[in-house]
Amino acid sequence: MAGHVLAIDQGTTSSRAIVFDGEMKIVAVGQQEFPQHYPASGWVEHDPEDIWRTVVATVKEALKKAKLTAADIAAIGITNQRETVVIWDKASGKPIHNAIVWQDRRTAQMCEKLKKKGLEAKFTKKTGLLLDPYFSGTKIAWLLDKVKGSRKRAAKGELLAGTIDTFLIWRLTGGKLHATDATNASRTLVYNIASNEWDGELLKILDIPAAMLPAVKDCADDFGVTEKGLFGAEIPIRGVAGDQQAATIGQACFKPGMMKSTYGTGCFALLNTGTDMVRSKNRLLTTIAYRLNGKTTYALEGSIFIAGAAVQWLRDGLKTIGKAEETGVLAERADPTQQVYLVPAFVGLGAPHWDANARGAIFGLTRNSGPAEFARAVLESVAFQTRDLLDAMKKDWKSGAARTVLRVDGGMVASDWTMQCLADILDAPVDRPNILETTALGAAWLAGSKAGVWPKQAEFAKSWALERRFEPEMSAAERKRKVRGWRDAVRRTLS
Repeated sequence: MAGHVLAIDQGTTSSRAIVFDGEMKIVAVGQQEFPQHYPASGWVEHDPEDIWRTVVATVKEALKKAKLTAADIAAIGITNQRETVVIWDKASGKPIHNAIVWQDRRTAQMCEKLKKKGLEAKFTKKTGLLLDPYFSGTKIAWLLDKVKGSRKRAAKGELLAGTIDTFLIWRLTGGKLHATDATNASRTLVYNIASNEWDGELLKILDIPAAMLPAVKDCADDFGVTEKGLFGAEIPIRGVAGDQQAATIGQACFKPGMMKSTYGTGCFALLNTGTDMVRSKNRLLTTIAYRLNGKTTYALEGSIFIAGAAVQWLRDGLKTIGKAEETGVLAERADPTQQVYLVPAFVGLGAPHWDANARGAIFGLTRNSGPAEFARAVLESVAFQTRDLLDAMKKDWKSGAARTVLRVDGGMVASDWTMQCLADILDAPVDRPNILETTALGAAWLAGSKAGVWPKQAEFAKSWALERRFEPEMSAAERKRKVRGWRDAVRRTLS
C-alpha cells in the first residue's frame, strides 16, 4: 500500500476526497455537496460545520471505496476554495458566524472607503492584490465589526481566523495546529508577498489582531497529523495550497511562461513568472504561485467570477437545459447569423475590470434568439473573458506570455465545443490533459513528495500527459469582429 496519498479538495459547492496510488492514478473518490446560503443580495455564506461534516464523510467514503485504512495513507494534501474565511472560538473550535465566501460582495463599501483614502496603492504594493470584496481581509474586519463582542474577544486572544485550509487543519489536528500555507496567505490582503510575513501596517488599517492569524508554512511542509479518532489512525498532513495554485502545480506549470486556466464556478488563469514579482499595470493580480523549500515562485493571475456558474444559471435559472453537458450541443445549433453577447457580471466583474457594481447584461437579441443562442453566448463569454486576461498578461509580461500554450482543467473543459471556441478566440493552442483532476493532483503531489513516496518536481513534470490539443481554426477577421463586439458589450455593462 506504500505511496497512497489522499487529497482533500474543499470547493465552493462540494467537498471531495480523492485517493491516489503510488503511480499517481486515482483509486477512489468521495464527494458531497453542501448548502449555499444567500442572506442578502450579493452575500454568500457557508456553514463551516457543513464543510467539516462533508470533509470527514468524504474521506471515510474514499477510503472505503479504495478498500484502504487510514494506516495505508502516507500523507494528506489539502486544497481549498480561496478567500473564504472563518472566525472561531479558540477554546471550543466553534465558529462565531457562517463562513463568508470568496464570491461575497458585502464589503464593497469598505473597499471603496479605503480607496477614497488613497490606500489601494499601498495594499497593492505589499500584497499584489487590489482593494476588492473578493479578498479575505475585509471579510475578517466585517465579522469583527458585526458579530457582537468579537473585537473584545479577539483582542483578548480568544478568537482565531483563517481560510478554509486553516480551519480544516485546526479541526483535523484536534486544535493542535493553527497554520496555513503561503498561497492562501497571499490572498488575504494582509500578507506581504515580498517579505513573506503578515504585514503589521495593513493589519492596523483593517484593525485585525495579528494573534488571530495562523503561522505561514511552505506548500509542502509539516501541517501536523490527524487525530486518531477521526479515521482510525493518525495521517500526516504534508501539503496545502489554494485551489488555483494547486491546479497550477497539478498542471506542472513549473517554468516561467507556463500558464494554466481552471474552468469551474469561476475561471482563474495563472501565468508562472518565476522569481520575478511582476507588478501588473493592467489590473491583474501579482500572487504567490507556490513556495517550496523556502523559495517563492510568483504568478500573474486573472480572476473571472462567473464561468461554469453561467451554465448553472441556464440550468437552474432559465431552465433551458437539464444538465450542464447539454450546453455545448445546444451552442452548436445556434444561428450563425446572430451574435448574442452575455456579459456575466452576476456578482460584478473581476479582472481586468474589477467593477464590483456591474451587473449581468445580454446584447444582440433578435426575435429569433432562443435557447441555442443563449447557450452559445454563455460559453463564448468564458472564452472572451479569458482573452481579456491573456491580453492583459501579454502587456504586463512581454517576455513570457506572448507564445504561451494554455493548459486547461475544471468541469467545463470536458466539452470539445467549448475548448475549440476557447482556442479560436484566444488564437492560441489549448491543451487538455489526461488527468482533469489537476487541483487534487497538485495537493496530492505536494503531500506525496514531502512524505517521500512520490517523485520530485522534475520527474512529476515529466508525468504530465496530453489528452488533446485544440488549435485555432477561426479566421482572423471573424475573431476580430467577435472580440470587438464583446468589448463594446463590456463597456456598456461597466457601472
